[in-house]
Amino acid sequence: MRVRSRTVGNAALLSLGGIGYGALLFVWFSLPAYLTPIIDALGLSGTQAGVLAGAIPLTYIPLGLLSGLVVDRIGARLGIGIGLSLVGVGQLGRAVAPDFPTMLALTLLMGVGATGLTFGLPKLAAELYPSEVVGRAASVYLIASYAGSAAAFSVGRPIVGPALGGWRPLFSASGAATLGLVAVWAAAAWYVPAGEHMEESDGTFSLASLSADVRAVVGHRDMRLLILLGTMYLFVLHGVQGWLITVLETRGIDPGLAGTVTATLVVGQVVGVLAIPALAERFDRTRLAIAFCGVVGSLGVLGLLTTPSVAALLSVPIVLIGLGMGGLSPLIRAVPVELEGIGTTLTGTAVGVIFAVGEIGGFFGPVIIGRIRDTTGSFTPGIVLCAVAALIVAGAGVVMSDPDGSESEPGAESGSPSGSKSD
Repeated sequence: MRVRSRTVGNAALLSLGGIGYGALLFVWFSLPAYLTPIIDALGLSGTQAGVLAGAIPLTYIPLGLLSGLVVDRIGARLGIGIGLSLVGVGQLGRAVAPDFPTMLALTLLMGVGATGLTFGLPKLAAELYPSEVVGRAASVYLIASYAGSAAAFSVGRPIVGPALGGWRPLFSASGAATLGLVAVWAAAAWYVPAGEHMEESDGTFSLASLSADVRAVVGHRDMRLLILLGTMYLFVLHGVQGWLITVLETRGIDPGLAGTVTATLVVGQVVGVLAIPALAERFDRTRLAIAFCGVVGSLGVLGLLTTPSVAALLSVPIVLIGLGMGGLSPLIRAVPVELEGIGTTLTGTAVGVIFAVGEIGGFFGPVIIGRIRDTTGSFTPGIVLCAVAALIVAGAGVVMSDPDGSESEPGAESGSPSGSKSD
């Protein structure tokens, strides 16, 4: 009975964390979903709109590494709770923001909170479950996050927002709901006992301790490939997601239909996050799965350049983008757990490094697309650039060692043979 109780408690806590991630993604993408009205209300240029769309990823660049190190020391549960609190406060503030600087400052505050969930949830999964199933455990909170982003486009923009009276009331209501979730998380985090796979950290914030953790992560060959992979993945994901609904609207598609078509991205993401990590684990082909995701994502992005007679058919390439990016998402978070020298102890730091560097791509994706659009009057060059970035993801997967060690390369630079499983 005790084992069953622990299993249920672990699943419930991870699921609740997923709901928190879904709340984060809803408020995150409520801005891109309402980007055109916000541009009109605040008098934004295309570049300013791109900066707002990329502002949350921007916070990961200076703070990602620090946040990962902090989460490894204060624990996943506290990190997630603090993160949710900042997200809720930021969204409430955005509801009354009068201009671009205020909206940017509050969005950056939300980005600080977002790091607590992004790095806290992989660490939580690694503490609750053995390393060989962490990829599938990650699917739980990632699916909830996709539901949150899809709801922002398919429900928030065409239904809830108009019913409440516009984007400002929507922001206010979703911010308040996020703060309510914080109280539920605090109770659950206190009630569910510590995970049996949790490894002890030294718990200190000394410079020597922090530096040793960073060196261990950055010195690992496959971690460096994951950093490159993460940069290109986030360039594509945020670049496409930040502008997709606006791209469709500029092609004459009704805003409601554009939101619905954009929301099909989640269909591909759900399929990708459920199927691809499970198949990679089953057949021990992690790097092949990563390469597959990159190729499929690139084909989907190029499909946005087509002009079908029925606008709804654009959902096909959008689903392909979701399939590729959805499959990559849990793999990026799960691979570090299985690398010797990283494991559960340094999961927060490892994922923090990936996103600290990778969100350079996440920030510049929507900004570059907006800038190119301002310069050329077209989204086409930016779309092609995203397709090339997805192919770089595929290339990184090809040269990476499988975490199971079956295809590891001799002489890899790490404290131990690259790609071998940790105990």
